[in-house]
Amino acid sequence: MKMLIVDDDRHLRKLVYTYAGAEGFDCVQTDSGAEAITLVRNNKFDIIILDIMMPGLDGFETLAEMRKYSRAPVIMLTARSEEYDKLRGFELGTDDYVVKPFSPQELMARVNAILRRTKGELAPELRFGGLYISEAARSVYVDGKSVDLPPKQFDLLLTLAKSKGAVLNREQLIESVWGYDFIGYSRTVDTHIKELRDNLGKYRDMIQTVWGVGYKFEYKE
Repeated sequence: MKMLIVDDDRHLRKLVYTYAGAEGFDCVQTDSGAEAITLVRNNKFDIIILDIMMPGLDGFETLAEMRKYSRAPVIMLTARSEEYDKLRGFELGTDDYVVKPFSPQELMARVNAILRRTKGELAPELRFGGLYISEAARSVYVDGKSVDLPPKQFDLLLTLAKSKGAVLNREQLIESVWGYDFIGYSRTVDTHIKELRDNLGKYRDMIQTVWGVGYKFEYKE
């Protein structure tokens, strides 16, 4: 399990890092909201510990950006207990709050409780460089900007991305996206692929044509 710890207090980060590591978590830590966003964009975390009061981007601003790339559970750390702060955090997608000062045992108990509750509930999140796909939210982001895909285009992208590297012919794509009872032309797939590529902008080449066969999703680190 991978944890991201975001707090400008070095001693607190070390404390959480030590206790989480003792419970088997692979921890990454940073004191910067901006760096945390970059980490979330390029890595998959199972849970995030996020301080509210930080220089530069505060916890709320950081969380709002993180949610463009990840639905991982977030526990926010706060030195305040005002209701407004908690309501704002919940609106942005936080899962729990811990008020400072706190015991690391309490924090880890909350971490484990959240992970038990959410285990198996989240649909896959796919990330390919600056292209992010959330199956649960049916959302797509290109370099942090939301792209509003029509339902069939989203289903096509998701089907291809989840089969990364595999060539899918038109019949396979029709069965997956339109269903077995589809009545129409197989070339419908080509039209939707063309429009999907246009919507993906500079990432259009991730969807490759395999002449005479079908299409595949290709991504290289």
